Amino acid sequence: MSRRTITGFSNPTVKFLRSLRDKKHRRREQRFLAEGLRLLTDARECGRLPETLVMATGRESHPLLTALEADVVAAGGEIIEMDEDILAKVTGKENPQSVAGVFAEFDTDLASLDRSSAKIWLVAQSLRDPGNLGTMLRTGDAVGAGGLILIDDCADPFSVEAVRASMGAIFTQGVGQARWPEFIDWLRQGEGQLVAASLRNAQDYRHAPYAGPCFLLVGNESRGLPEDYEDACDLRVTIPMLGRADSLNAAVAGAVLAYEALAHIGA
Repeated sequence: MSRRTITGFSNPTVKFLRSLRDKKHRRREQRFLAEGLRLLTDARECGRLPETLVMATGRESHPLLTALEADVVAAGGEIIEMDEDILAKVTGKENPQSVAGVFAEFDTDLASLDRSSAKIWLVAQSLRDPGNLGTMLRTGDAVGAGGLILIDDCADPFSVEAVRASMGAIFTQGVGQARWPEFIDWLRQGEGQLVAASLRNAQDYRHAPYAGPCFLLVGNESRGLPEDYEDACDLRVTIPMLGRADSLNAAVAGAVLAYEALAHIGA
């Protein structure tokens, strides 16, 4: 374990930490940033510790931070202290929280997911907004889902924005990433009902015959799901629109469907 203080913006470690806000560098390093004591505490309680713990000098003491620091030290991690203005450069926020952590990215292969571990799973195809992605992770945590499976070209689940929006659920939920053919092959190798949120020949979501494990699929924010993807699903459901809007936000639709499916399948 090493412990050090950084006082300059041009320090190579500061440049490295800042680079993790960029997808290209995250992929190369297979590391990501998470910010905030609550989020890092959630990670710790899920058995995940940061490899590097970054703290603002002059921060207020807190028992959760003390416990986190002790666990990182015990695991042989690195502790770095820096002025708040330098930490702001690292996180990209003018008023950063007093602590951030560098974590190793998780295994997102479908083989790492245990479909029998939960009755509900969320699936998103070409979801491009990291805020929506983080919200879906948070929804999954709320309904006791097994995780979120990202299909085709989605936002990066390890981006600072997605991690922040997940409110810690990035550490409680399984995350899978695959192209559509790989996902379908994996799904059909075991139990699993695939339910699409759709406007085409779909049943009212309140009266659909959900069955677990239920994989709830939502499409791209603006285009929805491709027709051939919908055709491959076991069930298509729709959420009635009573106003002028023709659809809900993708993450909101996922939440509505998840709670309805949970009510039918049972916790």
